[in-house]
Amino acid sequence: MRKLTALAAAMIAGSASAQTVTLDFEDLAENFYGASFVYQGLEFSDVNQVSGVFPSGETFGPQPFDEVIIEDATLFYNDFPGWGSADKMLTFGSAYVTGDNLSLGRVSSVTITLDENADSVDMDIAFYENGPWGGIELHIDALFEGSVVGSDSLTISDLGGRDNIATDTFSISGAVFDELHIYATFGSDFSLPRLVIDDLTLNYVGADCLADVNGDGAVTPTDFTAWVNAFNNNAPECDQNGDGSCTPTDFTAWVNNFNNGC
Repeated sequence: MRKLTALAAAMIAGSASAQTVTLDFEDLAENFYGASFVYQGLEFSDVNQVSGVFPSGETFGPQPFDEVIIEDATLFYNDFPGWGSADKMLTFGSAYVTGDNLSLGRVSSVTITLDENADSVDMDIAFYENGPWGGIELHIDALFEGSVVGSDSLTISDLGGRDNIATDTFSISGAVFDELHIYATFGSDFSLPRLVIDDLTLNYVGADCLADVNGDGAVTPTDFTAWVNAFNNNAPECDQNGDGSCTPTDFTAWVNNFNNGC
């Protein structure tokens, strides 16, 4: 039986490239965009369709008429010039303020479905703190095939006053995912604070990718071991140069595919 040793791994230089994309929403007009909205390969859906509680003890149910909203927020960017990309931002709810001012829309739960796998996400967020919002936790989960593989969260401060705008960043990396879930909780229940989003940055790892021999959605050195197994078993994944056969030349082709990100 043909064998390739681990010494061949020394031929692999560097790491696979990937495509990083930032959604800044600047090409969209201020408007409602529906309860389900697809933008640059991302589907935003299931907006605020949960029940929960506010810190005051008041409860709420699924929010009627809530949609994806693009806000023109020139005045906000004047006050927070290092946040996001002026002048458009993403929020949710049933109302917005037209023109240069903005409304921070309500968010209890939003699903974002990716059309390609990614292995990192960063997004700028802004929200109201203190007063009725203090103690609410904001979360983002990354999921792969329905299971949570990464998360980030923060607790909204409660330092007096109310409706002060605070900014922060959500960030997850190190695991391949195909879905994001943004949501808010107070204790063990969902909650409903105010939130806006900008500069949503994803690092895509690709889907149908020859170098991803083990099919986990990521191009990593573990795919070398998977390719060796495919070579030794004359499996279809061995054929990296597309000539219809499995030969040692496919190792060189796999190295090239790896270094090119696919």
